[in-house]
Amino acid sequence: MIKTPTGSPGFYRWKICAMLFMATTINFVDRQVLGILAPQLQKEFSWTDSEYGFIVSSFQAAYAIGFLFMGHLLDKIGTRMGSMIAIGFWSIATMLHAIVGSLFGFAAVRFLLGLGEAGNFPSALKAVSEWFPRKERALATGIFVSGASVGAIVAPLTVPFIAIHYGWQVTFVITGAIGFVWIAFWMWMYRSPQEHPRLSATELEYISSDPPEPKIKIPWIQLLKYRQTWAFAFGAFMTHPIFSFFLFFLPKFFYSNYGVGIDKIGPILIVVYLMSDFGSIIGGWASSALIKRGWTINKSRKTTMLASALCVVPVYFAAQTTELWVSVGLIGLALAAHSAWSANLFTLTTDMFPRQVVASVVGIGSMLGAIGGMFGATIGGFLLQTTGSYVSLFIFAGCAYLIAFTGVQLLAPKLKSITLEKII
Repeated sequence: MIKTPTGSPGFYRWKICAMLFMATTINFVDRQVLGILAPQLQKEFSWTDSEYGFIVSSFQAAYAIGFLFMGHLLDKIGTRMGSMIAIGFWSIATMLHAIVGSLFGFAAVRFLLGLGEAGNFPSALKAVSEWFPRKERALATGIFVSGASVGAIVAPLTVPFIAIHYGWQVTFVITGAIGFVWIAFWMWMYRSPQEHPRLSATELEYISSDPPEPKIKIPWIQLLKYRQTWAFAFGAFMTHPIFSFFLFFLPKFFYSNYGVGIDKIGPILIVVYLMSDFGSIIGGWASSALIKRGWTINKSRKTTMLASALCVVPVYFAAQTTELWVSVGLIGLALAAHSAWSANLFTLTTDMFPRQVVASVVGIGSMLGAIGGMFGATIGGFLLQTTGSYVSLFIFAGCAYLIAFTGVQLLAPKLKSITLEKII
């Protein structure tokens, strides 16, 4: 056992959090590549906006299907093996983009990518519930969720350079291969806290400081009985599609509205996603800090989520301003608020459910979020092709979080925790 300084619980759990952060970063680099290359690929393959929307929808459809079984699989086989399978599968799917050249070929590999990437958030939330006491979970979640924004920053820094100098096919191969490096470190570093040889007794005691949870087994379908499941699911359904919309359509938006091409999009996306990254950490820190100040879990999470929802509203004006950097600022604020919202929304599952079923609950809710994203991409592509305007899409984005907050509040007004007796 590693000796821990007196008064300090240790920090190995934060190394696990760093691995979850890296996995999420890789996850969003891999899915962002297509969005950055979209203007180039649309020209090369003569895709219409509707056809591009179809390709994006194929990812979202598979993402939804993947959540049907990924959460349950993770709860069954464990975080270590489940995470390895998920990232290995989506890394192979990313590399397969290099060998396709048709509309349906791209749709097929995006479908495979969606199946694999569906495992990231359920596995990360399950790891957080295993490795962190409740008072630190929102912060840990905010850190690993910020990997989504970092991935969206890394992608525009690297993808245009690789694509311009080596071709888009090589871009997909390189980004896909990175996942296998992560797998090697993950298999070496990860065990459950109770079985980990490098975890100090002091830190294990700190991790286990919450009241013990009974060992339970519950059929996946039974989780649908609880309002708490639907509270998370409704929040995900309304808001996950907004981030997906920005992820896949922002390069096209800036190209259409301001003439920003692939050679100039990098700095803009970096600013937008740096703001998003900041919001994720602040959102996770805020509710955790409020809990440490004596606020209830319900009040701290809900206050942070409501503030986040209100900060998204001004994004409506981003599609109407003629000033590029005003638009960038409004979109960056919206994405920062989204990340703060998501850090707390995901943490609700660990507040309301025993850790043995957290991945399954995240899978159910995220499945509905992906379904929302699938329809959103299809409808968005259709609206763009018929109207040529992003205004209606930005109006919905501005309203979605307040609608989601209202639903969460109605379904889980006190964030009441599910107990073993109620599950049985």
